[in-house]
Amino acid sequence: MIVISREQLTIEVKRAAARAGFDLAGIAPVEEQQLPELRKFADWIEAGHAGDMGYLEKRNEQGKLRRAALKNAAPWAKSVIVCALNYNTAPAYSIKQNDPGRGWVSRYAWGSKDYHDALMPRLREVEDAIRELAQHAEQPIELRSYVDTGPVVERVYARYAGIGWIGKNTCIINQRLGSWIFLGVILTSLELTADIPAADRCGSCTRCIDACPTDAFVAPGELDARRCIAYLTIEKRGPIDPELRSDMGRHVFGCDICQDVCPWNNKTGNTPPSLLPEFQPKPESYHPDLAELAQMSEDDFRKRFRGTPLKRAKYSGLRRNVAIAMGNSGDPRYIPALQELAADMDATVAESAQWALGKLSGRTRG
Repeated sequence: MIVISREQLTIEVKRAAARAGFDLAGIAPVEEQQLPELRKFADWIEAGHAGDMGYLEKRNEQGKLRRAALKNAAPWAKSVIVCALNYNTAPAYSIKQNDPGRGWVSRYAWGSKDYHDALMPRLREVEDAIRELAQHAEQPIELRSYVDTGPVVERVYARYAGIGWIGKNTCIINQRLGSWIFLGVILTSLELTADIPAADRCGSCTRCIDACPTDAFVAPGELDARRCIAYLTIEKRGPIDPELRSDMGRHVFGCDICQDVCPWNNKTGNTPPSLLPEFQPKPESYHPDLAELAQMSEDDFRKRFRGTPLKRAKYSGLRRNVAIAMGNSGDPRYIPALQELAADMDATVAESAQWALGKLSGRTRG
């Protein structure tokens, strides 16, 4: 019987992650007293900063927030393996915001595949490798993988796994890769050697906070999702607060402003853009034609965005966003299209289009 030490097992797990295609991998502990940032999560929920994202408020049978402490959801877990994948692709900033006839989509949704579908098969590969490594363990090995769907505050564990620090914009920032990284986690009953937590390297910089057009940051590292353009265009259902609409610009899905201005994402010598085909930008994705989006049928929406992140906005939500973007474009050519949307059967779309018509005619302030 071959016995493998904890240290060697940890090394082999990281090698397995690299073979699976991950750019970074690290190990975090699970004990909540070692992760003080988790204590802020319950306060954040209590303050209402999660908006309508009720899934973040799920509790166990004892009424404890599942994400506030890993033991609340997976009492058997002893280590968290955090894997990161670079999704940085060739920039398209030369045309960003220059053409009023086009909207803007967050960088993570530029490609042809939803990031959940890109990461999970790779995590399964790592799981298989772990089972092979631990096949002689005295007890059955528990493994559970998540990509942004489990009872885990990924960025906290990423920090303690040495992947990166939590920036003032709440994103994980790696000194080499910046913040254009997807995170996947594997909970395991194996006791692995934890990494050294990443040091905070934001310093006195506040560019992300200063650049946010909707003032979504309550404080450094604290986001009120209800004011965040990414939340408003993706997670929010129903009408968007009229006071926030003018500041949304022409964003139709997500927002990268706080990452675009981050010095760590513009640092010379950072890792080259990802060459993974599923992340390569398509012009119709990152800089979509607003008129074309406004004319899409629900069937067109399903066909065009099947398997991509944009489906998360839903048909109603995307058309609502398009109407607001048209209103913010300042382009009167959209008046006929907005008049059609203003008569839509969907009350949210219709009201948003009516607001946009007022904006273009000067009746709406802002």
